[in-house]
Amino acid sequence: MSAESPDGTILYGFLRKFLVKLRDWVLFQQLMSGLDQLDTNILRALQGDGRLSNADLAKRVGLSASACLRRVQALERSGVIKGYRAVIDPDATGVGIVAYVGVGLTEHTKKAQKDFERVITATPEVRECHNVSGTIEYLLRVEAKDLAAYKNFHLEVLGNAPKMNSITTYIVMDTSKDERA
Repeated sequence: MSAESPDGTILYGFLRKFLVKLRDWVLFQQLMSGLDQLDTNILRALQGDGRLSNADLAKRVGLSASACLRRVQALERSGVIKGYRAVIDPDATGVGIVAYVGVGLTEHTKKAQKDFERVITATPEVRECHNVSGTIEYLLRVEAKDLAAYKNFHLEVLGNAPKMNSITTYIVMDTSKDERA
């Protein structure tokens, strides 16, 4: 049977598709069993610069462009890479104050948490909301134009949020390391 014949072409096409699916399955299994050093290097490079071209990324991690692209796509499909973001200069967007706010609730119930989270997720000043262990329930990252805007957020949003027990604010004075993207 030659690759030119109708049967050979069909068989060749079937085998090619099968091998592509097998390769993807093998990559998926590797991801599920843990990331290898190449995957870790790819992730580190993309965390540093999510706009790297595939060719530049491949050079940086020592892979061919096609092998690198397959690995990145497998990392995306498996949910290891959840998305790509831009790092925004806060001064250029009018953010003058960044604060971390510890919030304690009066009740430790699922309903109290859901009610609080509903208010917080609808609030644009809150850029991050983490449910944490310890003496408080939540740690928020808040961005505001200035101290007056933060005070308004503190009074109007946090002051009216359900089941509030305590609020502790830490104003960021300087940032020596920030690897969030």
